[in-house]
Amino acid sequence: MNKKLAAALSGGAVLVVALSGCSSSSGGGDKGPDPKLVAWAKTVCDAVPAQDAKIKAANAAISTTAADTAEPETLQKTDSQAFQDMSDGYKAIAAAIGDAGAPPGVDGGAARQQEVVKNLNGLAASYADLKKQVDALNTKDQAKFASGLHDVAVQMTELEKKHKSGTEALKNLQQGEVKAAIAEQASCKKVASSAAPPAGSPEGSAKG
Repeated sequence: MNKKLAAALSGGAVLVVALSGCSSSSGGGDKGPDPKLVAWAKTVCDAVPAQDAKIKAANAAISTTAADTAEPETLQKTDSQAFQDMSDGYKAIAAAIGDAGAPPGVDGGAARQQEVVKNLNGLAASYADLKKQVDALNTKDQAKFASGLHDVAVQMTELEKKHKSGTEALKNLQQGEVKAAIAEQASCKKVASSAAPPAGSPEGSAKG
């Protein structure tokens, strides 16, 4: 049953990696990006690794229970905590980007920043809703539990659109010197290197 959930999780990790940009690129010329922009990027990037780890652990927890023959109560507890952690993770990243404010000296930066915050908060709310659904599942009735878990998996698949919107918003925020400033941050590089997809995977061509 949980295998459907595990299969539906693919978009989550990719979104956070989008914030790391392509660390090998530089867009600020020889002088490098504006120091104020570098400071902004540091504020954003320093908040990412801990939340990235939380989201990855939540993904792994659901995948792990998908691989065994866990009882419904165990599945419910694991999935509920995983959805809570994913919701908290996206909410925290949204808060970090929101608190950082618009990237200084960037045309349209405020609108791009607000779009990212809106998308990430939307994802956080969606995962919070999934947690409520999982918490309400009837673990005493195997058929009803399986049906309910299937419904959750379907909704997770539909969340893929929100993940794609979030990824596009993050990429849109990272234009020109913003990308160069983020590329300088060790914390964002760490996320990029730890989440690099295996060669030949669908995500492999998305990074770069």
